[in-house]
Order: sequence, then C-alpha cells, then structure tokens
Amino acid sequence: MPHTLASLVNHTALKLTVLAGEERLDVPVRWAHASELIDPVPYMEGGELLLITALKLDAEDTEAARRYVRRVAEAGVVGLGFAVGVNYEDVPDALVAAAREQGLPLLAVPRRTPFIAISKAVSAAVAADQYRAVTAGFEAQRELTRAALSPEGPAELLARLAAHLDGWVALYDASGAVVAAAPEWAARRAARLAEDVARLRERPAPASSVVSDAEGDDRVELQSLGTGRRARGVLAVGTGAPLGTAGRYAVHSAVALLTLTTERSRALQDAEQRLGAAVLKMLLAGEPDHARAVAGRLYGGLLDAPFRVVVAEPAVADEQAAASGASPGAGRAAPAVLDGLSDAMDSAAARTGEAVLAVPDGGRLIVLVADGGAAADACAAYAAEIEARTSAQARPGGRSGRADAVTGGQGVAVGLSAPTGPMAAANAYRQAEQALSVARRRGRALVEHEDVAAGSVLPLLADDAVRAFADGLLRALREHDATGRGDLVASLRAWLARHGQWDAAAADLGVHRHTLRYRMRRVEEILGRSLDDADVRMELWLALKATSAGRGD
Repeated sequence: MPHTLASLVNHTALKLTVLAGEERLDVPVRWAHASELIDPVPYMEGGELLLITALKLDAEDTEAARRYVRRVAEAGVVGLGFAVGVNYEDVPDALVAAAREQGLPLLAVPRRTPFIAISKAVSAAVAADQYRAVTAGFEAQRELTRAALSPEGPAELLARLAAHLDGWVALYDASGAVVAAAPEWAARRAARLAEDVARLRERPAPASSVVSDAEGDDRVELQSLGTGRRARGVLAVGTGAPLGTAGRYAVHSAVALLTLTTERSRALQDAEQRLGAAVLKMLLAGEPDHARAVAGRLYGGLLDAPFRVVVAEPAVADEQAAASGASPGAGRAAPAVLDGLSDAMDSAAARTGEAVLAVPDGGRLIVLVADGGAAADACAAYAAEIEARTSAQARPGGRSGRADAVTGGQGVAVGLSAPTGPMAAANAYRQAEQALSVARRRGRALVEHEDVAAGSVLPLLADDAVRAFADGLLRALREHDATGRGDLVASLRAWLARHGQWDAAAADLGVHRHTLRYRMRRVEEILGRSLDDADVRMELWLALKATSAGRGD
C-alpha cells in the first residue's frame, strides 16, 4: 500500500495534529519537501507534503493565506505541514480557514518534531513500498515463468497475469486475430480493438500504445511481441487504473516470455524455410518418396492427405515487370501483401494444428496447404478482403482502409490448384500458375483451377492484346458494312454459328441462301482468307466473341 497522510498522522513518533482536510487523509504521499518560498509551485511535481514555517509568508493575512493555499492545492500538493513555535506560536487562523476552504489537509507539526524526521518517515515508506512492488514483481515473474512452461503454455500465462493485475488480458497472433484471452469474456472486448492492434503491428517491434473506446471503462495497454521488423503478436492488458510498479514488472515479464514462445530464433526459421524449399523442390521434380523422407514430422502430415498448391504474387507485379523488362515477381523480396497472406495462413493453421509449407520465391509465395483446411480458408478470406478493398478504392470517393497499412497499398493475385497428392505435385503447381495467370488477366484476387477448367474459354479472351488482334482482323469487314453495302459481320457470325449450314444461317438472317453465299465470298475476298480452313474459321469466331461484348454485336 502507498504511504498516505493518514499513516503519517498515525505515526506515534511524529505527533502530528490534523487541523483541516480530515476527509482527504487517505491521499498517497509521494514525498515530503520543505520550502519557505512565497511561490514554491515551480519546484513541485504533485503529490508532495509541503512543510513550512511561514518565514516569508504572512500567514495571518487572510488574502495572502488564501492565495498561497489555493496555488499549492492547484499544483497537486496533497497537504501542508506547519511548524508550531518557530515563526508562529500556533497555526494562524487565517491559514486554517484557507486550508478548510480548499479542502487541503493541514497538519500541525510540534516544535520537537523536526522536518527531517517527517522526510525520513516518508522516504522510508516510499522505499518499503518500492521494495514490496519489486518483490511482488519478481514473484509474479516466477509464477508467470512456471505458467509459460506448463502444458497450457500461453493460455495459463494469460490467466495468471489477469489474476495478478485484477484485470483482463488477450493475445493476438501475427495476423491480428485473438488466439487467447483471460477471463473468457475478454475475447469480446479484445475483438473491438482490431484496428488499434493493426496500427501497432505496422510499427517495428517492440512498440506499445494506450487505447480506449466509448464502450469500455477500462484502460488498455497494447504491447507488441517480437524483436524484428514485423511484430509476431500483440498482448493487450486491460485494467481499471494505470499500472503500478508491481503490475508493470508483471507485464514486462509476460511480454518477454510470450516473445520467447512466439518469436522463434532466426536460425530455426531459416532452417525450416530451407527444409520446406527442399521438400517442395523434390515434389516438383517428381521425387515424392524423397520428399516424404526429408519432410519428416514437420511436413509429413501435410503430404499424407490431399493438399493444394497456392502461388501468390502482388497484383502490381505485371506493371512493375513491364517497366523493368523482367518477368512478374522475379528477383524481388516478398512485399507486405505477401507477408500478410503468409501470416494469415500460418495463424489459421496454428489454431487448428495444421502443417503449412510456405516458400518465398523472389517476389512470389508458394504454399502447400491441406485441402479444405483452415489455411486454405484463410487464404480465400484474405484474398476476398484485399479484393473488396481494391474495389472500394476504385469507386469514386473510395478511401484506403487499415488493410492498406498491412499490405503496403498493394493488391494480390493468387492461383489455387485442384486437390492433389505428392505424386502429382508438379501438375498441381502448373495448375496454380495457370490459375494465377487467369487471376492477373481478370483482375481477380484469387482464382481456383477448377473454376478455369469448368468454365468457358471465352472469358480468357478479355485481354487488351486479344481484343486488339480481333479488331484488326475484323476491321476491313466492319469498314465495308459501314458503307451500307451489306452486313458481312452479322452474316459471318450467323454462318459460323450454324457450322456453315447455308439454309439455316440464311433463315436466321432472313435472306436467300444465294445472298448468303455471295456475302461469304466477299468475306473471303476482303480478308484474303479461305473459309474452308478450319483455323481461319476458329480465329474469326473467337474474334467475333472477343469483340461482341464491347461493341454490343
């Protein structure tokens, strides 16, 4: 307990007498300080017991006493100690009245009690309080360490910390999701802090912030976990008042312990990444048995069930590659948008105990995830969130949201293979690359290979280069039609749609079959190509389909 005015009054050796402010004796005393200045406020910090003899103060003057008491009270002084029998035989009535008016405790100090005795009593009490806080902090540290080493791990640590602070705590993973909270109801409170947590994760670890919202009556401190460029998690601590010394020790101990459990060593991360790259290389080389042997317990479970291959890259990769003449994603470090995708999948897999094999490949990210697992769902959810944000920004007046800070303002393109096994991993990788190519061409955040294979080939023609080729191929026919000398484009479309059946195509156009034959000869003459050639018919049909949406043909 902190030292208070009441404890000083009850100190039998000091013999202090309360003359005013009896109702405020429970106020903590930070220090005792003697000053004879008319205005000691510039030298006060607040929380002091100010000791005076009124050497320079006219304590019998009502207005002078009022001004003095009001000023020191407003500065945060918690009480006045007046030495009796030094400059005044008794405490002046004007000073007592002024203290009562301000509600400021006024203590009469007998002549036989030197000010230094009061200062020593306060100093000893402050030191004892600090010792108790440090001792409690060390005990909390030992208790939290035992909790961290228990089978429950972080969950037990959070429960002990919440009990020690008489508050609530929550742990967020690298993606910003709440993974544990104590007590259980704290998970709902922690979920409301998602945006504050996202802002803290933008800053290099370690970092901290104090937040609050309109619905909560508590004080919440956020502490990032980790030592590198990116935070590996965030600890939220909610209490009814600012943390004391013991509470601060406990929180710092929890941050250190959680950092050790969430921030694996760089060497271990590099080793796992090299192992994952080796397993992936063997799978793509058609060596599933060797891949299983190398995967061991770390990735072996992933290869025992159907998995999918994910290939992702920033959506801006095409533009950057075009400017530099390089292939998309080649030779660049993985940007923030891929870091966010990797964190989302890792966090989801960790919560369900799944294995995830992720290998950065220049500006790309290649991942093996369990089919139908949490990591695959997290990949789809992340892509949907980025796509929704990108669409919102494309609308007039659209603004960037908090996801921009996490993704660096980039979009993402993801290709997802069909479910496969180790024997067909190379084919699944090709499927994922094909789906990624379609995602880039369509401006989509995620495309699954099943969607490409099950759909029509026509959406793949929605490309500027294809449309330019189609327009060039049909330009001469359109220019002919524009002169009013016949409808060659519509006739060609009808004839191709009817597989070259003259009567059926002529009936669709409402013309005689001889008229249609004449028009097809004109098409051949204008284009300089024979419609008997199947390749020519295919090119013309695809050109008509590629341009029909834009022209309304």
